[in-house]
Amino acid sequence: MTSGFRTGRALVLAVALLGCGAEEPTLLEGPVAGWPTWGGDPGGSKYSPLTQIHRGNVHDLEVAWSYRTGVVPDGRDGRPANGEFEATPVLNEGALYFCSPMNRVFALDAETGEERWVYDPRVDPTLRWGRTCRGVALWRDAARTPGERCARRVFTGTGDARLIALDADDGRPCQDFGDGGQIDLHRGVGDHDPWEYKVTSPPTVVGDVVAVGAMVADNQRLAAPSGVVRGFDARSGALRWAFDPVDPGVPPLSPASDGSARYRTGTANAWGVFSADPERDLLFVPTGNATPDFYGAHRHGVDHYASSLVTIRASTGEVVWSFQTVHHDLWDYDVAAQPALIDLEVGGERVPAVAQATKMGHLFLLQRETGEPLYPVEERPVPQGGVPGEVLSPTQPFPTHPPPLHPHGLEPEDAWGFTPWDRGRCARRIEAARSEGIFTPPSIEGTVQFPGVAGGVNWGGVAFDPSRRWLVMNLNRVADLTTLVPQEEADALVRDPPLRSVFPQRGTPYAAVRESLVSPWGVPCNSPPWGTLLAVDLDSGEKVWEVPFGTTRDLVSWPFWFEFGLPSMGGPIITAGGLVFIAASLDDYLRAFDVDTGEELWRARLPAGGQATPMTYRLREDGRQYVVVAAGGHGGLGTRPGDYVIAYALGTLVR
Repeated sequence: MTSGFRTGRALVLAVALLGCGAEEPTLLEGPVAGWPTWGGDPGGSKYSPLTQIHRGNVHDLEVAWSYRTGVVPDGRDGRPANGEFEATPVLNEGALYFCSPMNRVFALDAETGEERWVYDPRVDPTLRWGRTCRGVALWRDAARTPGERCARRVFTGTGDARLIALDADDGRPCQDFGDGGQIDLHRGVGDHDPWEYKVTSPPTVVGDVVAVGAMVADNQRLAAPSGVVRGFDARSGALRWAFDPVDPGVPPLSPASDGSARYRTGTANAWGVFSADPERDLLFVPTGNATPDFYGAHRHGVDHYASSLVTIRASTGEVVWSFQTVHHDLWDYDVAAQPALIDLEVGGERVPAVAQATKMGHLFLLQRETGEPLYPVEERPVPQGGVPGEVLSPTQPFPTHPPPLHPHGLEPEDAWGFTPWDRGRCARRIEAARSEGIFTPPSIEGTVQFPGVAGGVNWGGVAFDPSRRWLVMNLNRVADLTTLVPQEEADALVRDPPLRSVFPQRGTPYAAVRESLVSPWGVPCNSPPWGTLLAVDLDSGEKVWEVPFGTTRDLVSWPFWFEFGLPSMGGPIITAGGLVFIAASLDDYLRAFDVDTGEELWRARLPAGGQATPMTYRLREDGRQYVVVAAGGHGGLGTRPGDYVIAYALGTLVR
């Protein structure tokens, strides 16, 4: 059948359907594409070339199918009500794979949502701290024939620190990997309670190596579990390498009595999503700060790779280069966002680059092979005068292209409120604390931290449009107040009041109290928007557009539903149809925005909080494009709990 005949037939059918009063059909045309990794591709661009859904028809999206995992982390099942369903499914050979907060792994038919299999690793449901699983990783063994046992594998990390390999066809453990299909990641990281060390982000596969880091519980003690990143053989599970993030020149620890490796405690951990450049054999690892967060006088030998982007040779574990975004981080400004591997035009030449967004609202553009900044990064003086014993960095790195995207300070005259009364209360709170701009050190009198610990840009990261060379990201804009309390006074603190956290920081002179800087009505003391969605032109370094993101719809009763812009967790994706899809906000919506203007074109009500990054795919030329998002809520943010995975697609299609 010629393309001209197909086009003519489609037009005839369209006219006939319109004449019958039916909704406008969508032509079956455009590319086919999948979503094989958490960020859409190994480099985390979160971009899809799909065009079936576009600006002109996005308003016709409807629910194509919905699936429920059966576990809602809301406390009603006897488990702690602090789970986060942050998963982004990945696609392979017609199946979607993802994990629940309790680390159950699911395989669904990508076109119908029907369940293919479920694997339950039986994680202890009584473990403390939030339960999170952002996704899984896929790998095909080139040495095995299709259909052979474990020729296709699903790798997942768990809340009790196991790395597990499953057969993608049936969900059963691959017995030749590790010990019966799993590896115990607790070994070598130091003595700790089980809840202190867990895997929250998907493993990353490069070649035949599967790499994994872990999240270490913040602010508990000096000798927190090691932040080691390890690479295992994807077939056997044998340890291929370990990156122990200590300063260069610090000798490794001697092996344990049984000959197993040991790693330094208190180092920076790597809890976020990694990126990979398989052609260059490179793994890009974003790191957090050394422990604890708000006091660091003891950190000799463990701060060099903290709050950094570290690039590792994936086959050997050798450090190729590293770039530190914060020196001697005392603000919990860990690098949360997945690095985006992109190509840029610089000086008329095409350059392989990496874009690293941060919680400070700083965006660093680096040469991918060397780590050298593509545009000037300035070391600027920052506030000094920390608590006794603390040694502060006299300068911090500031990007100039683009310049910082988040405000850098909050003064009493900047205080915001609905009335003069609450505005005045906020002004007095700011005036009573240290507030000298970004990087004001934590203090006994209290320090205003703006940007706050949630960002800027958090783990949702950025999305890259290669045709425009634009980055799109959601940005949080809420201030915190951080206070150091002498340990002899710490026992008198109320541990868990609303909007406030108390951290023991055992082994240091100070406990830490971190609280949201809000008025007596619980409203942020800085002016809205408290969350935005924005696009940056990487050629010019200029902000193209910025719009408030999120409403008060699910926080207060009608008629107080305002388009203020709210904090968010989760990130955007971009499609060649000219659309940005994102959930993430504190209201329960999935939205589509025009990538050129930031105009909201469509929103769909979700049955629970959508604190996850969506994904999109189209399996075949005669099939639909789907947009899929997890809606399960976020215990820390207090959004509506649930257990949904929902797929949206266009209605009537014609060939």
